[in-house]
This record gives sequence, structure tokens and C-alpha cells, in this order.
Amino acid sequence: MNRTKTAIVSAFWQLLNEKSYNQITVKDIVTRCLINRNTFYYHFHDIPELLEYSFKDEIDHIIQQYSRFGSPLDCITPFVESGAKQKKALLHIYRSVHREIFLKELERLCLYIVKEYVNTVTDDLSLRKEDKELLIRFYKCTLVGTILDWMDHSMDYDLLKAMERICDLFAGTGKQAFLKSVKPNTIT
Repeated sequence: MNRTKTAIVSAFWQLLNEKSYNQITVKDIVTRCLINRNTFYYHFHDIPELLEYSFKDEIDHIIQQYSRFGSPLDCITPFVESGAKQKKALLHIYRSVHREIFLKELERLCLYIVKEYVNTVTDDLSLRKEDKELLIRFYKCTLVGTILDWMDHSMDYDLLKAMERICDLFAGTGKQAFLKSVKPNTIT
């Protein structure tokens, strides 16, 4: 990403930490960046495009940095840590009319996390494709729902601690589900 684009994204997130998404204008962003409006419009059509770009860029960064996971908790930690640093900004977006951009990228990240984790823990199993896809969708929905509950509660509880406890409570159930899906004559 070039310097100007980086500055625009950075200014946008700074402003999101200060005020609601709906209150931010292109004028606010260009004033913060010390650029003109034409420069902003050279990089982005409008603020929703800037929002979508910045979310996609952050999610891509998390995906590149954390490509393999050793435990379910490893899967969610990068997102929660990143979100905690931008709590006000994320809540402003989550409560805005452009919430769907956040939801789309959250779902993409959760799907990636779950797929990677399931592929890691089932490497040595020959699962039925439709069962594997069903279980991935189930765990993705569970993860998205848990994160949305955290957002609905203004990110005021320790999500990592809650997820750690959930993982303890459900330890082994995922493996049982995967084993029920193993194709006959493939268990070694």
C-alpha cells in the first residue's frame, strides 16, 4: 500500500476512535492527512469503499500472519487482540448503517480460521466431504455468533477468557463429530 493510501486509512481509523462512523466526512479525513479531496477520491470512491478496503486489508494481514493454528483459542486470539486495540472504532462501525461491511469481513475471517483449524486437526482422517463442509459451516456460525454477542455487549467481557472456557467445556466434541464422519474402512 502506498504512503498516501496508508495515511488515509490511518486517519480514518483515528477519526473512528474519536467519533461515530456517520459523523466522519471526507473533509475530516483530508484535513487529518493534509491532502486535498481529489487525492482522497483518487484512492477511494467514498467512505464506505474506504471502510471496506481497510477491513479487507486488516483481515488479509491477519490471515497472512496466522496461517496455521494449533488450538481453537489460537484461532480467535489475533482477531480479539486486533479488535481490542480499536474497540471504539469497531463499535462505531458495528453500530453504523454500514455494519454489513464489518459482518462480511468477519464472516470471511471466521470461515478462514475454521477451515484452517479443521483441515489441521483432520489431516489424517478421510472425512465425507459434505460432513466436513457442514461442520465447518457450523463452527463458523458458532464463532461469528460468539463474536457478535461480544460486540452486542460493547466488547465489555473478556472474550478470550470466555472462549478458553468454552473450549474446555466442549473439549473432544469436535473430534467425536469428525470421527463420526470418517468414511468406512479408513480409520487406522
